[in-house]
Amino acid sequence: MKHQLTFWVLIAAIVLIGLLFFTRDTFPVPSGETQLFLDAENSGDIQKDKTIAGEENKTIGESIVRKTEISMREIFTTNGVKHSIPLDEILSGGPGKDGIPSIDEPQFVSLKDASFLNDSDPGLGLTVQGESRFYPYRILVWHEIVNDTIAGNPVLVTYCPLCATGIVFDRRVGREVQEFGVSGRLWQSNLLMYNRAKTEADESLWSQVLGEAVLGVDTGKKLSIVRSDIIRWGDWKQVHPDTEVLSRDTGSVRDYGRDPYGGYYTSESVSFGATFNDTRLHPKALVHGLEIGAEYKAYHDDALSGTITDTFAGKNIVATKTDAGEVRFTVNGEPLASIPGFWFSWLAVHPETELFK
Repeated sequence: MKHQLTFWVLIAAIVLIGLLFFTRDTFPVPSGETQLFLDAENSGDIQKDKTIAGEENKTIGESIVRKTEISMREIFTTNGVKHSIPLDEILSGGPGKDGIPSIDEPQFVSLKDASFLNDSDPGLGLTVQGESRFYPYRILVWHEIVNDTIAGNPVLVTYCPLCATGIVFDRRVGREVQEFGVSGRLWQSNLLMYNRAKTEADESLWSQVLGEAVLGVDTGKKLSIVRSDIIRWGDWKQVHPDTEVLSRDTGSVRDYGRDPYGGYYTSESVSFGATFNDTRLHPKALVHGLEIGAEYKAYHDDALSGTITDTFAGKNIVATKTDAGEVRFTVNGEPLASIPGFWFSWLAVHPETELFK
């Protein structure tokens, strides 16, 4: 009887520790009176950061295909805190702040040592200044963020399993290299990241799908996108035989061979504040979203093959999809970043979007 009691006390302690882990350090969301934010001096600071970041981003070369910009979204304040999304739409995803741990000191293996991958495994492929890396989704699904440096350039590798949005950013904001973590919050089912700072007051929430700060002191600032590819391992290694591969954490208790989201990727269900009422595509269809000024268009992945031409926002768009599945967009001959992800996710944040299918 004594041993049984000890066993159940141990189980209760483990459960309690787990609950404390997943609910600790919740990223704060303000409450109170909300008003439109009008501050010319602060807008000037954002403009200055835009210029500085644009100059520094040139060091990454052609991999940067969207320079830092000022958000087109209106900014509000609640209890003195800036935000550009409705506060009641910011939801808890379950785990608390850093409950899903980012990878901050990534380790890599060579192609020949990546035997844990199958050719059909998807991931993010990234090439910067001749260096190539592959970030398997089977690892990213458990971490969602990798703070990395490639060819001397600080990059932020992100993946939101709920939205299938895999995006790489330059993680410099102004002159400062930022480190990002998983906030435990979601907006329209999408990952809300936060930049780690010395004080909580200097931290902001950043929408992954928008690539911009949406709550906190940095609200209105955007991250520059570094072009990458959603691609299967077998195709990536054929095109990039010298690639490095993000390594599994051998000391982790996570089962990198199991995807906890299971059949979610093909079901019609959406959750965490997102809704879907559209008959043009399946909610989980893969699209590549483009933004030009304040206009938006999504291109269904199945509609891309070889090279196609299109007109959008009064500009000439050329989309190319290689045999390996790498997708490139240019606008009037200049490279343009796309945001890949589920159709419902793009539609949720850009309801006025056009669609190429």
